[in-house]
Amino acid sequence: MKKILSLLLVSLILVIIVIGSGAYNIAATEKHWGITEKLIAWVRDSSIEARSRDLKVPPLDDENLLSQGAEHYQAMCTICHLAPGMKPTELSIGLYPQAPVFHQREPINDQEKKLDRAKAYFWVIKNGLKMTAMPAWGLSHDDEDIWGMVAFTLKMSNMTPEQYQHLVSSAKDQAHEHGHEDSDHGHSH
Repeated sequence: MKKILSLLLVSLILVIIVIGSGAYNIAATEKHWGITEKLIAWVRDSSIEARSRDLKVPPLDDENLLSQGAEHYQAMCTICHLAPGMKPTELSIGLYPQAPVFHQREPINDQEKKLDRAKAYFWVIKNGLKMTAMPAWGLSHDDEDIWGMVAFTLKMSNMTPEQYQHLVSSAKDQAHEHGHEDSDHGHSH
């Protein structure tokens, strides 16, 4: 038992020396080691699941909620997560890890998995993610606004540019004001 503890202690000290020496490159242009990617994904997914599992999901098909989500997504999310018909932005290209592109994701047909994804999206949008560019929108937006973003984000799977523009235009027509600047972030019309 002493040998195992000694070996673990020596290994930990070596890891600390290697990391502290600057050998591990933290540049966004340098991808993580494979084992680091797996560890980060496991920690992230476990953390989100543990903190979101007891959330109560409101009806996400409510038109006002969806419209509100479309407006917020257009104003706050497209620069990183893009939108149908939108070319990658300078910011989205430079992110590591890359932000998910929601309109390219396959829709979820299983209701339980859809609810789990909605809970995870809500938690991430509200709280942000450390060491990514994902901000904690819960500091400046209430839960209803965030559920709107969740509803819209889930609806974006395989959305066409025309469908996207229609939803965003409808949201603007409803004149929901939240103080976001009118923003197109490089949309091709």
